[in-house]
Amino acid sequence: MTQNMYAEALAVIDSADCLYEEQQVLEAVGNMAEQITADLGDKDPLIIAVMNGGLMPAGLLLPRLRFPLKLDYLHATRYREGTTGHDLVWQHTPSHDLNGRHVLIVDDILDEGHTLAAILDFCQAQQPASLATAVLAQKTHQRGVRPPLEYVGLQLPDRYVFGCGMDYKGYWRNLPGIYAVKDD
Repeated sequence: MTQNMYAEALAVIDSADCLYEEQQVLEAVGNMAEQITADLGDKDPLIIAVMNGGLMPAGLLLPRLRFPLKLDYLHATRYREGTTGHDLVWQHTPSHDLNGRHVLIVDDILDEGHTLAAILDFCQAQQPASLATAVLAQKTHQRGVRPPLEYVGLQLPDRYVFGCGMDYKGYWRNLPGIYAVKDD
Protein backbone atom coordinates (compact mmCIF):
# COMPACT_ATOMS: atom_id res chain seq x y z
CA MET A 1 0.00 0.00 0.00
CA THR A 2 2.66 2.51 1.02
CA GLN A 3 4.73 1.73 -2.07
CA ASN A 4 1.70 2.35 -4.31
CA MET A 5 1.01 5.71 -2.62
CA TYR A 6 4.66 6.68 -2.98
CA ALA A 7 4.57 5.82 -6.68
CA GLU A 8 1.36 7.83 -7.03
CA ALA A 9 3.02 10.81 -5.32
CA LEU A 10 5.95 10.58 -7.73
CA ALA A 11 3.57 10.49 -10.68
CA VAL A 12 1.38 13.39 -9.55
CA ILE A 13 4.23 15.89 -9.49
CA ASP A 14 5.15 15.08 -13.09
CA SER A 15 1.78 16.25 -14.36
CA ALA A 16 1.00 18.96 -11.78
CA ASP A 17 0.60 22.63 -12.61
CA CYS A 18 2.87 24.99 -10.70
CA LEU A 19 0.66 27.79 -9.37
CA TYR A 20 3.33 29.67 -7.41
CA GLU A 21 7.10 29.34 -7.64
CA GLU A 22 9.24 29.46 -4.49
CA GLN A 23 10.13 33.14 -4.99
CA GLN A 24 6.45 34.12 -5.21
CA VAL A 25 5.73 32.21 -2.00
CA LEU A 26 8.62 33.93 -0.22
CA GLU A 27 7.44 37.34 -1.39
CA ALA A 28 3.93 36.64 -0.09
CA VAL A 29 5.33 35.46 3.26
CA GLY A 30 7.46 38.61 3.45
CA ASN A 31 4.39 40.78 2.91
CA MET A 32 2.52 38.90 5.63
CA ALA A 33 5.48 39.32 7.99
CA GLU A 34 5.47 43.10 7.47
CA GLN A 35 1.76 43.31 8.30
CA ILE A 36 2.08 41.02 11.31
CA THR A 37 5.06 42.98 12.62
CA ALA A 38 3.13 46.25 12.33
CA ASP A 39 0.13 44.77 14.15
CA LEU A 40 1.70 42.48 16.77
CA GLY A 41 5.35 43.50 17.09
CA ASP A 42 4.82 45.32 20.39
CA LYS A 43 2.26 42.92 21.91
CA ASP A 44 4.35 39.95 23.17
CA PRO A 45 2.37 37.53 20.95
CA LEU A 46 2.02 33.79 21.13
CA ILE A 47 2.31 32.26 17.65
CA ILE A 48 0.59 28.89 17.27
CA ALA A 49 1.41 26.75 14.23
CA VAL A 50 -1.27 24.29 13.13
CA MET A 51 0.31 20.91 12.45
CA ASN A 52 1.11 19.44 10.05
CA GLY A 53 0.29 21.91 7.31
CA GLY A 54 1.23 25.05 9.23
CA LEU A 55 4.76 23.81 9.93
CA MET A 56 6.25 25.01 6.66
CA PRO A 57 4.43 28.38 6.50
CA ALA A 58 5.41 29.03 10.13
CA GLY A 59 8.99 28.04 9.33
CA LEU A 60 9.07 30.56 6.50
CA LEU A 61 7.30 33.28 8.48
CA LEU A 62 8.99 33.16 11.89
CA PRO A 63 12.50 34.28 10.80
CA ARG A 64 10.93 37.36 9.19
CA LEU A 65 9.21 38.43 12.42
CA ARG A 66 11.85 40.65 14.01
CA PHE A 67 10.36 40.91 17.48
CA PRO A 68 10.27 38.66 20.56
CA LEU A 69 7.51 36.09 20.51
CA LYS A 70 6.59 32.76 22.01
CA LEU A 71 5.87 29.74 19.85
CA ASP A 72 3.51 26.84 20.37
CA TYR A 73 1.61 24.39 18.20
CA LEU A 74 -1.62 22.52 18.00
CA HIS A 75 -2.62 19.52 15.95
CA ALA A 76 -6.20 19.22 14.81
CA THR A 77 -6.99 17.40 11.60
CA ARG A 78 -9.90 16.38 9.43
CA TYR A 79 -7.99 14.90 6.50
CA ARG A 80 -5.55 12.38 8.00
CA GLU A 81 -3.66 12.06 4.68
CA GLY A 82 -6.86 11.71 2.67
CA THR A 83 -8.26 14.03 0.04
CA THR A 84 -11.56 14.74 1.81
CA GLY A 85 -12.31 15.87 5.34
CA HIS A 86 -13.95 13.89 8.11
CA ASP A 87 -14.70 14.62 11.78
CA LEU A 88 -12.16 16.84 13.53
CA VAL A 89 -9.59 14.95 15.62
CA TRP A 90 -7.54 16.85 18.24
CA GLN A 91 -4.08 15.33 18.60
CA HIS A 92 -2.44 18.14 20.61
CA THR A 93 -3.68 21.36 22.16
CA PRO A 94 -1.36 24.33 22.88
CA SER A 95 0.88 24.03 25.94
CA HIS A 96 0.72 27.76 26.73
CA ASP A 97 -2.16 29.43 28.54
CA LEU A 98 -3.98 31.61 25.99
CA ASN A 99 -5.87 33.68 28.56
CA GLY A 100 -5.01 37.35 28.14
CA ARG A 101 -2.43 36.67 25.39
CA HIS A 102 -2.30 38.10 21.88
CA VAL A 103 -2.51 34.91 19.79
CA LEU A 104 -1.76 34.38 16.11
CA ILE A 105 -2.76 31.07 14.49
CA VAL A 106 -0.59 30.13 11.48
CA ASP A 107 -1.85 27.54 9.00
CA ASP A 108 -1.19 26.49 5.43
CA ILE A 109 -4.56 26.99 3.74
CA LEU A 110 -8.14 28.03 4.17
CA ASP A 111 -10.19 25.71 2.01
CA GLU A 112 -13.64 24.95 3.43
CA GLY A 113 -12.72 26.43 6.81
CA HIS A 114 -14.17 23.82 9.16
CA THR A 115 -10.86 22.96 10.83
CA LEU A 116 -9.80 26.58 11.27
CA ALA A 117 -13.24 27.55 12.59
CA ALA A 118 -13.04 24.81 15.24
CA ILE A 119 -9.51 25.90 16.17
CA LEU A 120 -10.65 29.51 16.55
CA ASP A 121 -13.62 28.44 18.69
CA PHE A 122 -11.27 26.45 20.93
CA CYS A 123 -8.85 29.37 21.24
CA GLN A 124 -11.58 31.97 21.79
CA ALA A 125 -12.91 29.88 24.69
CA GLN A 126 -9.52 30.40 26.39
CA GLN A 127 -10.19 34.19 26.41
CA PRO A 128 -7.12 35.56 24.64
CA ALA A 129 -6.58 39.34 24.56
CA SER A 130 -6.75 39.07 20.77
CA LEU A 131 -6.94 36.25 18.26
CA ALA A 132 -5.79 36.54 14.65
CA THR A 133 -5.17 34.10 11.81
CA ALA A 134 -2.52 33.91 9.12
CA VAL A 135 -2.76 31.45 6.24
CA LEU A 136 -0.30 31.05 3.44
CA ALA A 137 -3.11 30.49 0.95
CA GLN A 138 -6.86 30.81 0.60
CA LYS A 139 -8.99 29.08 -2.01
CA THR A 140 -11.31 31.33 -3.99
CA HIS A 141 -14.66 29.60 -3.46
CA GLN A 142 -17.53 30.09 -1.04
CA ARG A 143 -18.11 26.52 0.20
CA GLY A 144 -17.98 25.67 3.87
CA VAL A 145 -17.48 28.32 6.52
CA ARG A 146 -15.40 31.47 6.23
CA PRO A 147 -13.67 32.19 9.55
CA PRO A 148 -11.96 35.59 9.73
CA LEU A 149 -8.50 35.85 8.21
CA GLU A 150 -6.31 38.79 9.10
CA TYR A 151 -3.31 37.75 6.99
CA VAL A 152 -3.47 35.89 3.67
CA GLY A 153 -0.42 35.29 1.50
CA LEU A 154 -1.83 33.94 -1.76
CA GLN A 155 -5.14 33.23 -3.49
CA LEU A 156 -5.63 29.79 -5.01
CA PRO A 157 -8.11 28.43 -7.53
CA ASP A 158 -10.58 25.76 -6.42
CA ARG A 159 -8.30 22.83 -7.23
CA TYR A 160 -6.52 20.14 -5.24
CA VAL A 161 -3.23 21.80 -4.25
CA PHE A 162 -0.05 20.68 -2.53
CA GLY A 163 3.36 22.02 -1.51
CA CYS A 164 4.43 24.57 1.14
CA GLY A 165 2.83 22.54 3.91
CA MET A 166 -0.18 21.31 1.92
CA ASP A 167 -0.04 17.63 1.10
CA TYR A 168 -0.99 15.18 -1.58
CA LYS A 169 -2.11 12.12 0.41
CA GLY A 170 0.55 12.83 3.03
CA TYR A 171 3.32 13.62 0.53
CA TRP A 172 4.88 16.75 -0.96
CA ARG A 173 4.41 19.14 1.99
CA ASN A 174 8.11 19.87 1.53
CA LEU A 175 7.86 21.48 -1.91
CA PRO A 176 8.94 25.15 -1.92
CA GLY A 177 6.25 26.08 -4.47
CA ILE A 178 2.52 25.44 -4.66
CA TYR A 179 1.20 22.95 -7.21
CA ALA A 180 -2.22 21.80 -8.37
CA VAL A 181 -3.15 18.31 -9.45
CA LYS A 182 -3.66 18.29 -13.21
CA ASP A 183 -7.30 18.76 -14.19
CA ASP A 184 -8.75 15.77 -16.00
